[in-house]
Amino acid sequence: MSSVATGLSHGVRADPAHAARAVQQALERAELDRANGVIIFLTHEYAENPEPAVRAAARAADCMQVVGCTGTGVLTEDEWLLDSPGAAAMVFGGDIQLELTGNHMDDSETLLSLCTPAGLDSDWLDIPAKRIGAISGDPFGHGPFKVWSGSRVAESGRVEARISHTRAGVVVSQGVRALTAPIKVAEVEGHDLMRLGNYPALNVLVRSLPQSVREKKHIPLHLLIGGVTFGDPETAISEGRFRLNHIVSANLNDQSITLADRLRPGESLFWAMRDTLAAEREMKQTVQQAGARLGAAPDFALLFPCMGRGPHFYGNRDRDLEILQATYPNLPTIGFYGNGEIGPLETDNHLFQYSTILGLFSAGN
Repeated sequence: MSSVATGLSHGVRADPAHAARAVQQALERAELDRANGVIIFLTHEYAENPEPAVRAAARAADCMQVVGCTGTGVLTEDEWLLDSPGAAAMVFGGDIQLELTGNHMDDSETLLSLCTPAGLDSDWLDIPAKRIGAISGDPFGHGPFKVWSGSRVAESGRVEARISHTRAGVVVSQGVRALTAPIKVAEVEGHDLMRLGNYPALNVLVRSLPQSVREKKHIPLHLLIGGVTFGDPETAISEGRFRLNHIVSANLNDQSITLADRLRPGESLFWAMRDTLAAEREMKQTVQQAGARLGAAPDFALLFPCMGRGPHFYGNRDRDLEILQATYPNLPTIGFYGNGEIGPLETDNHLFQYSTILGLFSAGN
């Protein structure tokens, strides 16, 4: 048996009482007197000193297994919150336990994984178990950023937990519209992509733009992005085997493009555009794929959209959340808008940008 439910509370200031109210609301919905575990996400206004709110959540739940972090905003199935301080909570009862992990994990496990920008580590990502989570964020990227487990802020800047007696289906929605097929990277200098195939990188990008975009006075670089493929480039886009590498600048003098992450000659890259219609279409597929991987009716969901993918992207609506709820009405859901998303790609865990990670969970082994 399992009992899972969420609660959300917000107001004009970062009051620990919001954390307690969110937990109490969730307990009432789940018909629980106390929780086996609590996930609680707080808006960025709490980041300077989140422990009073975390302790308030632990007292309300009568439980010390409290895991979470601060984010730009928070969400549940009922509401998303970006413009006022508040807290979102999910409580677990019945057979489900929230367990802090040790050194024993295998590739069948799915771990809730949260960290600060400073706490992100490639060795931490590189484990057999699948990770689902995000990076603590705020609207400006300046911090402070906080994560916690066992009701205490984690000095390491990262936490992970098993949601025991559950199974999961996890899928990543990168939500971009491909403008080109994958092209071999021919020449790079540091972070500067010089040539794709036989042509200067900027020339390839400009020629790939839709006519309506190409005619603009300024190219909207904030909507354009590179996709670096894994495995067979012929099928990488359709199968979602790529990571996004965003553009820092376009350099007219040498027709190069500066990217956030270094490339290697011989890799394949395609140009893409961030597009709301493409993101919506892909999110519908993501929900279906997650359900198929789970292979059962979900009991709850974890949803981690990039802060650049939520209501600011969709025009003051969170279409990712709406699409999930249209498929699974009233499904208990919790998440936050972060500074990078953590999820599986092929057999490895990756850090994604401008993406949404969805995990559907059902009770049972």
